[in-house]
Amino acid sequence: QVQPVESGGGLVQAGGSLRLSCSASGSIFSINAMGWYRQAPGEQRELVAAVTSGGSTNYADSVKGRFTISRDNAKNTVYLQMNSLKPEDTAVYYCNADIVQSNGRWHYWGQGTQVTVSS
Repeated sequence: QVQPVESGGGLVQAGGSLRLSCSASGSIFSINAMGWYRQAPGEQRELVAAVTSGGSTNYADSVKGRFTISRDNAKNTVYLQMNSLKPEDTAVYYCNADIVQSNGRWHYWGQGTQVTVSS
């Protein structure tokens, strides 16, 4: 069993910064893409940013130029550096990892971490 674990959420004022981390551990052969999603109350979960094993990235238009995704393959960890935060960034942020194991390929979700941006 694999369980990605997120950390780094919290309360910050508008214009501030936060750094989220997500580490995957367990029976892992390799990890393909890793990404961050978010879900605000009453809204659907949406992709924020993703990074492939080779380092290619893509971002939601709403966070381009403010957020940076990166990963450490040796640590099975993905990061999300969030700068110039806005109240509309308030949401629960979830990590997702596309993981190859001995019995197949699976998508795993973390438990989520709350990010609250006050105006």
